[in-house]
Amino acid sequence: MLKTTLLDGIKPAKFDKQITGNLLLENASAELVRKEKLLIGIRNEDGDIYRLIGATKHNSFTNAVEELEDLELVDELGDVEGTVEGCDAIFGEG
Repeated sequence: MLKTTLLDGIKPAKFDKQITGNLLLENASAELVRKEKLLIGIRNEDGDIYRLIGATKHNSFTNAVEELEDLELVDELGDVEGTVEGCDAIFGEG
């Protein structure tokens, strides 16, 4: 199961309920989520990352990415090698 956390003081996106409804997520502390092998950041309408999703296995990460794409969210790191802001993928509205 994927671990997730909301980052303190940052407003969730309007589409957040779609994410939590479509992905199997286990709530955890930000510290625990950041220890996962692969991280997905979710940006709100203001452009701030408000949610982190951590995956232990690459196939769990890939499945999460596909689900987020199915919600018509866009991975801004699609063509980027490495991480940005500590994330392997960062999704937001296109």
